[in-house]
Amino acid sequence: MQRRHILMALTAAASSALPFVAQAQVTDLNDAINKAGRQRMLSQRMGMAWLALVQDVEPATARQVLDKSMSLFDRQLVELKAFAPTPEIRDTYGKLEGAWSDYKAALVGAAPGKPGAPAMLQADARVLALAHQGTVQYEAASGKPVGKLVNVAGRQRMLSQRMAKFYLAATLPVDATAATTEIAKARTEFLTAMEFLRNAPEATPRIKEELQLADGQWVFFDAALKKLQGGGSKPLQDVFVSSENLLSVMDRVTGLYSAIKV
Repeated sequence: MQRRHILMALTAAASSALPFVAQAQVTDLNDAINKAGRQRMLSQRMGMAWLALVQDVEPATARQVLDKSMSLFDRQLVELKAFAPTPEIRDTYGKLEGAWSDYKAALVGAAPGKPGAPAMLQADARVLALAHQGTVQYEAASGKPVGKLVNVAGRQRMLSQRMAKFYLAATLPVDATAATTEIAKARTEFLTAMEFLRNAPEATPRIKEELQLADGQWVFFDAALKKLQGGGSKPLQDVFVSSENLLSVMDRVTGLYSAIKV
C-alpha cells in the first residue's frame, strides 16, 4: 500500500470506524453485548490514541479519536447501566463508573506525556477488566449461542486496539518487554477467534465476506506490528492506520452478528 493510500485509508477509518452507534439506547440483549464489548474496545482505543499523541503520531486524528471515544464511552455506560437486567450487572457498571472516573483523569488531567503513561496504562487495565466482566454477564443473561458470537466478534475490536496500544507503549518505551509479550498474546487470541467466527453455523454469506475483508486488513496490520524494532515514524503511523481499518471491519461483523435474532 502506497503512503498516499494509507493516509486516505486513515481518513476513511477515522470517520467510519464506529458505524453501529446510531441507537440512543440499548434495544435488546444482543445490542447490550455489542455495546458492552465496545466499551472494552474503547478502553484500549483511548489508550492507543493518548500514546499516539505522546509520540506525535497523526496528532489531529489521534485527538479526534480520543475525544469521540471518551464521549461514546460516557454515553454507552449510562445506557448499559440503565438496561442492566440483574443487580449483579448493575453492580458491575457501578464499579465501572468509578474506574472510568480514574481513567478519565489520567487521560485528560494533564497533557499526554511519557511520565503519565504508566498510570494511564494501569487505569485502562482496570476499566478493561470491568468492561469485560459486564460483557460476559450480558452474554450469560442472553443464554443463546449468538450471544457468544457477538461477544467474540466484539472482542476482536478490542484486540486490534490493544495490539496497537502496546506497540506504541513499547516504542515509547514504557515496559517494552511486557508490551511485546501482550502483543504476541493478543495476536494468538485474535487469530484463534477469527477461525471460530468463520466456522460458526450462524455465519451468513455477508458475515463471511466481511471476515475475508478483515483477513486482508489483518495482513497489513500484522506486517506493521512486526516492524517493532525498525524505528522511525512510519511504522507508528502504519500501526495506527491499519488498526483503525481492522477495527472498522470487525465492528461491522459484530453488528451483523448482533442483528441475528434467534
